[in-house]
Amino acid sequence: MTLSLDHLVIAVADLPRTIADYGALGFHVIEGGRHPGRPTHNALVVFEDGSYLELIAWHGQGLADDRWWQWLQSQGEGLVDFALHPGDVRAQVERARAGGLALEGPLDGGRARPDGELLKWQIARAATPDLPFLCGDITPRQLRVQHGAVREHSNGVSGVASVTLVVNSLEATLAGYQALLGKDALRTAPLRLAGTGLRLASLDLPAHASEHGVAQGGTSLVLLEPDRDSQAEAAQALTALLRQRGQGLLGFALRGRLGAEALPWGRAAELPRGLTHGALIDYQRQAGL
Repeated sequence: MTLSLDHLVIAVADLPRTIADYGALGFHVIEGGRHPGRPTHNALVVFEDGSYLELIAWHGQGLADDRWWQWLQSQGEGLVDFALHPGDVRAQVERARAGGLALEGPLDGGRARPDGELLKWQIARAATPDLPFLCGDITPRQLRVQHGAVREHSNGVSGVASVTLVVNSLEATLAGYQALLGKDALRTAPLRLAGTGLRLASLDLPAHASEHGVAQGGTSLVLLEPDRDSQAEAAQALTALLRQRGQGLLGFALRGRLGAEALPWGRAAELPRGLTHGALIDYQRQAGL
């Protein structure tokens, strides 16, 4: 199965302010448009590797079944979800079901771009937030994930290197991912990180094909499970996080070309959360540059 990272979703309170703040961080931000039938609008940061960030906000009262809206109300701004890109959502739902994972869908979705272009897609969702949703295009993907100059960023970022989640049980979460991705996606079997009270496993997501047909990038999924009885600081912090908001996304790392001395936010590896609107984002320079 070839499911690449499609996008990461960051829920925010004020879209124009968020666009300005991500612009100040050196990202090329484009207006996405509005979602018909839903009180949401968004902006995108599209990367060379074919993935993107979705900055989503509400221009009206959120719907009762909108988990992202509920998160924004209870937890504040931040990273709420991520999607993988299948060739065919319905076929992927059937494969996942055969592997023991029930997904809700396919469900129809869409967005009206500012230029009037109407995009259509289908999604499918798992029942728990430790697993991604699927987002497959009906209209051509390049209408939703544009090519060209929009993928060029003055901060040198070219894509998403890794996504980290905190989970209740590595074994349970891995079973879900292997139903989605296949057993070959497992890169690091569950292991204990000495001195941290954490267990870790990782999986590989393949790269997207570029507009020239050449695959580039690829993303690692890192799963962390804390030992609830450990006195280690890292384990206690993640245990507290699980109690506060449950399992799900912790943060992600971007890959880029610039050295620390040239970054718009300074030399820190972590981008300032005041400007990322609560999202935990790290930057790492590409190897060999």
